[in-house]
Amino acid sequence: MNDRLLSLAADQHYPPGTLYIVATPLGNVADITVRALHVLSMVDAIAAEDTRNSAQLLARYGLDKPLIAAHEHNERAVAERLVGRLAAGERIAYISDAGTPGISDPGARLVDAVRAAGLNVMPIPGPSAVVTLLSAAGSWIETFTFVGFLPSKPAQRQSALQALAGETAALVFYEAPHRIVETVAALAKGLGGERRLLIGRELTKRFEQIHECPLGEAAAWFGEDANRERGEFVLAVEGAPKAASSDGLDAQAERVLALLVSELPTRSAAKLAAAITGAPRNALYERALALKNEA
Repeated sequence: MNDRLLSLAADQHYPPGTLYIVATPLGNVADITVRALHVLSMVDAIAAEDTRNSAQLLARYGLDKPLIAAHEHNERAVAERLVGRLAAGERIAYISDAGTPGISDPGARLVDAVRAAGLNVMPIPGPSAVVTLLSAAGSWIETFTFVGFLPSKPAQRQSALQALAGETAALVFYEAPHRIVETVAALAKGLGGERRLLIGRELTKRFEQIHECPLGEAAAWFGEDANRERGEFVLAVEGAPKAASSDGLDAQAERVLALLVSELPTRSAAKLAAAITGAPRNALYERALALKNEA
């Protein structure tokens, strides 16, 4: 590693008695950050979701540190032990199998315990499957709601999708290979097959694939090639259409206009709202008049 780069990472203060939440590569080991390498090399121990996988990853970077298993089945018990070590002034890192810990991965309970004990938690940012996919989505995703994994049981999954069906922000899901076809079919049924879907498969890895299609065509796309069902998945689904009012204005236009009408003359409010939202100026003006009368 270039000494100049390492010196840049070392410029920041890394206090003792701190839990460092370190993001690791999704699959491509070259995606590790300089700060992550610096922190992993300086901590007293590394808690890991899977110590075998983490040992192999650390070996790729020439790192050898004591590893502590901290996964979903023992997280509460391990948290108590780690809090004691942190309270004694140690620096401990936590890494998951891939990406940023605590995002649909173990780590959140550990963070809770450390914070509850009044100790420091410092994030070391890096790869994230959600952000990686959304960066390649384009302008159709302006806002999003991260859902993570849907329930595996059909009835519970259906209930979850019913609750999400009216959400106007894009919906982002994680899914495993053995459930991916079942899940996209459930999404199409619960949310509507006409919605846009962006599929991210094996992001950053050798067989990475990003595919966009209508939600209703996704199951067929997977069926065309069995290899498409392999790997880990991130799915981004277009949000529900924004409901329009009786005068044809959507919720965003109504919200912007209401704010402007309270501060500006009617005509000016309508003109500015049209420029901001793209809604018809005449409809905005008529609605602005109505809002003034209601006030």
